[in-house]
Amino acid sequence: MSWTEIVIEVARAHAEALSDALMEAGALSVAVEDADLGTAAEIPLFGEPGMEPDQAAWERSRVIALTEADADSAAIMAQASAAIQLASIPAYTLRPVADQDWVRLTQSQFEPIHIGKNIWVVPSWHTAPDPSGLILELDPGLAFGTGSHPTTRLCMEWLEAHAQQVSQGLSVLDYGCGSGILAMVAHKLGAASVIGVDIDPQAIESATANSARNNCTIDYHLPDAFGRLAHGQTFDIVVANILSGPLALMAPMLAARVAAGGALVLSGILAQQAKQVAAAYAPWISLTVWAEQDGWVALSGRRAASLVPA
Repeated sequence: MSWTEIVIEVARAHAEALSDALMEAGALSVAVEDADLGTAAEIPLFGEPGMEPDQAAWERSRVIALTEADADSAAIMAQASAAIQLASIPAYTLRPVADQDWVRLTQSQFEPIHIGKNIWVVPSWHTAPDPSGLILELDPGLAFGTGSHPTTRLCMEWLEAHAQQVSQGLSVLDYGCGSGILAMVAHKLGAASVIGVDIDPQAIESATANSARNNCTIDYHLPDAFGRLAHGQTFDIVVANILSGPLALMAPMLAARVAAGGALVLSGILAQQAKQVAAAYAPWISLTVWAEQDGWVALSGRRAASLVPA
């Protein structure tokens, strides 16, 4: 089967509305990109993970609608233009999209990821490059955390660097577990017990499935269930890879989950946000930058052994 793309260049003001109208008119999918992509005039749009950029389109936007090859492109454009009350149908071009093995094409974009000294994140369709390493079989999915982002890598590398301590029967809490990747690393390094928590039910489902595939015994909970089941429980290591804002707000709660003498590791923090996050935890734990990658940092520190968690 083959498809056709309808390519339209429009102003930012019309990009989002036209995209929705094209879907209503019969397009299979719609994408919006910078019309100046690949030129000196290209304008990047940035946002932190989980946060949308301020602008949803570019001043000169290119809307690309995918349709079946035999679809009436003129009728689709006419219907979409009328739906958003454009004075005329925008100029557009058509380009064919040849049939491909989309599964193989997608899989080819994801290779095994080497993290730290001995950790490998390996998609299920690949063979582990180093079978003697710490192998995590993990396919890209909706839940955050495949080891490709610096914040995830920083936490994994911290756990590996402290493997000797982790393996001494310690308990680990992965708060904001996403795919469960950090919880699984802790389990495979020898932690005695590991719990993962996330606000997204889909993440809990994904993490549970990933852990079963990797022969890891880990309990995953939504925050409310965790609060009931683990009331007052503390952990030898607490890892949270979220974002600076939520991390600062959760400082009293997360600090209280760290056992006396235990370690706290935080990531999802831009380098310029480190002081702000550290200040939020200062009443309980002194945090410093453990490592930095591509502008992101991991903070870590230990709770005083003489203090009893609140």
